[in-house]
Amino acid sequence: MLLKKLVYGSLFVTCMLSSAAYAETLKTPHQLEWRGQESLDPISSTRFYYPTQMLYSRLVRQDETGAPSPELATKWTANETATEWTFDLRENVKFHNGQVLTSADVVATIDRILDVKRDAPVRSVLSIIQEAKAINDYKVLFTLNKAHSDFPILLMDYRVKILPAKVDQDKSLVGIGTGPFKLENLNIEGTTNLIAYNEYWEGKPKLDGIDLIAIADDSARVQALLARQIDWIGWSGVTSQQLPLFQYNSMFKVDSIATGEWRGIIFKNDVAPFTDPKVRKAMRMVADREEMARLILGGDGGATSCDTPVWKGDQYRMEIECNQDIEGAKKLLAEAGFPDGIDIDLYTSNTDTYFRPLVEIYQRQAAKANIRVHIKMTPSDSYWNDVWMKKSAFTTVWGQRPTDQILNEAYRGGASWNESVWNNTEFDQLLDTARLTLDFNSRKKLYIDAQKMLWEEGGSLIPFHLRNHRVTMKNVTIPAVDDFSIRWDLVTKD
Repeated sequence: MLLKKLVYGSLFVTCMLSSAAYAETLKTPHQLEWRGQESLDPISSTRFYYPTQMLYSRLVRQDETGAPSPELATKWTANETATEWTFDLRENVKFHNGQVLTSADVVATIDRILDVKRDAPVRSVLSIIQEAKAINDYKVLFTLNKAHSDFPILLMDYRVKILPAKVDQDKSLVGIGTGPFKLENLNIEGTTNLIAYNEYWEGKPKLDGIDLIAIADDSARVQALLARQIDWIGWSGVTSQQLPLFQYNSMFKVDSIATGEWRGIIFKNDVAPFTDPKVRKAMRMVADREEMARLILGGDGGATSCDTPVWKGDQYRMEIECNQDIEGAKKLLAEAGFPDGIDIDLYTSNTDTYFRPLVEIYQRQAAKANIRVHIKMTPSDSYWNDVWMKKSAFTTVWGQRPTDQILNEAYRGGASWNESVWNNTEFDQLLDTARLTLDFNSRKKLYIDAQKMLWEEGGSLIPFHLRNHRVTMKNVTIPAVDDFSIRWDLVTKD
């Protein structure tokens, strides 16, 4: 009972956190996204995000510019048509149980993702793979259904973690990876403990361990950090309103990082009145994105977006103007049969720092076009299970992803995480053609055309990509990169 109070309450009890087993253990909060149903399987729809980043490794990871760089793969080459890709694996890499990584583990991992019987959201990203085949113990050949000139980018996905080949036959292998930390104790709703893997292929991690502590509520995380009961605020950072609590306090330090992370409001295309693209566009045209970014993120908190999930640092980003248009929104609503405006219920919670201010500002802005927004606050601990993708209008959060990945994962018809239920065969064809197109400029135009289509008819209001204000204790150093690019073996706590 006490444990649940710690997880769900607005205050954090110090005594429960004083039993860290290691002198240099990083105390990390997590949001309890799936209400205790979090899975250590990285391809699960309820993946336990933090440990999957620390326990496992990918074939390919981002470098400091976001470009593909070697991780478990040392190099890769393609044939002239980009339909076959050969990856060389790093030798003498060991899983946490001492087993040596080979091509068989890579092939089995890809086969699991492509298995249509599994609920693996990342399958929509990797479905272009026809076959993964072991050439020898340290070489894998990927044969694609269609050409893809940017194929290595897809393997940077944070869920494409390499698992032991027999993980489905031997459940004791769940949680066994080649990452810098290994699992000591799993307690999703309390504290999960990881310890350094001394045989990690890049060298022993700087930390002795990491404690992952469930704190579902945003305000509770802020209070826990102010009380020095955790070592950093977590991946979502702090808002511009919360930032002054830390930036002038010598106990803390702040890294402000430009990212492709975004918050948005989703109007499901398959639920009336959002089945009408005129209504969907009106819902987005009422937004004053500059004001949203200024009030929510602060003066240097981020960059506005015209409802594209592709961020400014991406080579395929669309750049258009999308100023607030109240009269245009009213006209579209009238044409759709709502001359007197419209009432909508908009669901959110305090699970994320930015959700409440986002919906409150949107409510005020939308009222100018006679869009009457009724905000429905829901419990933080059940939001991702009971609200997200289930209600007709709701808030969402996405981390930074490359263009091909985010457009396929969040907008391709039938994709597991297609939260707006956007289903457009012409859009899907644009994505397919872009993958086939070897000329960069031609490929870029196709991706921009796809983003313009979302702007004209989509159901995702994406007002900004944020600059993450990552707050840590003064003695903690986390590389100042986006969350997916953090090298956890390099994190230190003095």
